[in-house]
Amino acid sequence: MSEKEPIIQINNVHKRFHTLRGTVHALRGVSLDIMPGEVVVVVGPSGSGKSTLLRSINRLETIDGGSITVDGIPLKGARNINKIRAEVGMVFQQFNLFPDRSALGNIMLAQRVVRRRRKGEAEAKAQELLAKVGIPEKADTYPGQLSGGQQQRVAIARALAMDPKIMLFDEPTSALDPEMIKEVLDVMLALAKDGMTMVVVTHEMGFARAAADRAVFMDEGQIVEIDKPDVIFSSPSHERTQRFLDKIL
Repeated sequence: MSEKEPIIQINNVHKRFHTLRGTVHALRGVSLDIMPGEVVVVVGPSGSGKSTLLRSINRLETIDGGSITVDGIPLKGARNINKIRAEVGMVFQQFNLFPDRSALGNIMLAQRVVRRRRKGEAEAKAQELLAKVGIPEKADTYPGQLSGGQQQRVAIARALAMDPKIMLFDEPTSALDPEMIKEVLDVMLALAKDGMTMVVVTHEMGFARAAADRAVFMDEGQIVEIDKPDVIFSSPSHERTQRFLDKIL
């Protein structure tokens, strides 16, 4: 793939959820290209479609219309979705660690099962990544003995262990106590500086200003505005964006 071609291409995507109360049109014709090495932050009110868009990028949500292409592979016709997901790391609000495995064991597991790495290779990679996220001393510690911030850093290390080309973050600090947020954002900031392609749904505007190349504001399933973070947060073009920012800044 050329560095000049988008690594993620989202074209006129629609997604509907059918509920007892009726149909929710969660994504309404969303289009967005993301270049290799770009950091894009997605912001907007609750229910605006941010997480649905993120989950559609690795087909945790199937779309009803439009197309998504990741690293040159159209998601709709992809037979081996696990192969695509191996290239796309995802970090959720909840840490989703296996409670019966140590931090090291959590990071080794997918390497062994999906990447088919030998035990020694997987363990060395896990130790290296625990150091990268700043908790090498927690290798033998189980999730129940870790703080929320430490658990989220293990979750990031686990995703990185697969050597993904893209990292998706779905409000990774929203379940954390305020004092733990910075330690997770620092790891994400370092990843951005290393050139990782990242799509981040977050309300952390400080991170957006420091790390993002572009900010996307969504509302009611549509992209309202896209620009550099400083432009959107200081002088948004749309009145709806301004109303949202007035409430959170």
